[in-house]
Amino acid sequence: MKQFFSKIASFLLALLVLFSTFSFTVEKHYCGDSLMDVSFVGNVDSCGDEMEAINVKKNCCKDEVHHIKGQDQLRQTQIDDFDFSKQQFLVALDVAYSNLFVEKESQKTHYKDLCPPNVHSDYQVLYQSFLI
Repeated sequence: MKQFFSKIASFLLALLVLFSTFSFTVEKHYCGDSLMDVSFVGNVDSCGDEMEAINVKKNCCKDEVHHIKGQDQLRQTQIDDFDFSKQQFLVALDVAYSNLFVEKESQKTHYKDLCPPNVHSDYQVLYQSFLI
């Protein structure tokens, strides 16, 4: 169930990045106060022939263009952008991270001739501390 929500969340975040960088233009053509045409992809059609039949003045038509610009700041970092302090940080991070996973050989000590210590008295009975 956790993987399912993780996949949905990552898909939604990818869509958010896609639509935040997407830019488009909306063009609207008005004749008088009424909206005649809307276009998201190309140019809007003018109402020249229709308005001549109705005998409306030519100067009452207007076009509106709305530019919706997306985010343009998603860029990859160039290698030339690294100054000395960033290079120093990356080297320190690499050294610290690589030393975390160094395998050290452990020496196994075998105690085959060693006997356990002699217990002269039973400490649980002596101090009367029993696990219940």
